[in-house]
Amino acid sequence: MPAARGFTLVELLVVMVIIGITLGLVTVNALPSQRQDLQNEAQRLALLMQLARDEAIVRNAPMAFEAEGGRYRFLVRGETRWEQVQGDDLLRERAFKHTPVALSVQPAGVAGMGNGLRIVFGREPVDKPFVLTLADGDNMVAIHADGVGHFNVE
Repeated sequence: MPAARGFTLVELLVVMVIIGITLGLVTVNALPSQRQDLQNEAQRLALLMQLARDEAIVRNAPMAFEAEGGRYRFLVRGETRWEQVQGDDLLRERAFKHTPVALSVQPAGVAGMGNGLRIVFGREPVDKPFVLTLADGDNMVAIHADGVGHFNVE
């Protein structure tokens, strides 16, 4: 009589443990952390601010980053007032991906408006350096602007 063929209980348990570990690693890597989300948001903002700064120089008109109430947008200075940038998909108004996000800027003289925050980019290639901090609970990320067009996220 031939011997029965099949897997032993130990072999099946080893396979189940390997599958469990693999699924656990995939789940951890697939779900970004709040810190990573905030870091990605700061990277996006840094690139958009660099674009707005360059646009201010090209248009020969001041531009501004403005944030309040979980949303942010970019403005251009018209003849008499600030106007929202129109017809530019990159500089359109957006909501922060995860709210609430607390924003603060240093030095304080660079920005400020009522309940929100405004950072103005002038027409000149050299501007005031600043640090914009995004905070979400215990997580904080800072965007450092050196005043000559470089924006770094830390």
